[in-house]
Amino acid sequence: MNISKHEPKSCPRCEAIFECKVGDVANCQCSEVALNAYTKTFLSKTQYDCLCKKCLVELQNLVSRAESQDFPKQSHLLEAGTHYYIENGYWVFTEYYHLLRGHCCGNGCRHCAYGFKKEKIA
Repeated sequence: MNISKHEPKSCPRCEAIFECKVGDVANCQCSEVALNAYTKTFLSKTQYDCLCKKCLVELQNLVSRAESQDFPKQSHLLEAGTHYYIENGYWVFTEYYHLLRGHCCGNGCRHCAYGFKKEKIA
């Protein structure tokens, strides 16, 4: 009897469709990415379910980049394009900024690094 469970999933970060092989993790696309300890620790703090391979690689790169950086605690330390961009006169913080901050504020930020999405009230 084959108990392998394969199911199509939508990546919660980029919305790409991929096949999750929860019953055969060794052959799942996620097992192709060797995550370091820092990335595993970061992912344990998120609300993400299964992520696609592309997003796992991107998050690994972001986390690796952030390992040697400190969170900018003063506004003059913020770098345009790295920590924020301006849209319609408003500052929009990047996913990298949120990752550097080290925790989710729970406000449903556009580029939340932790996968938090506010529930839409119908």
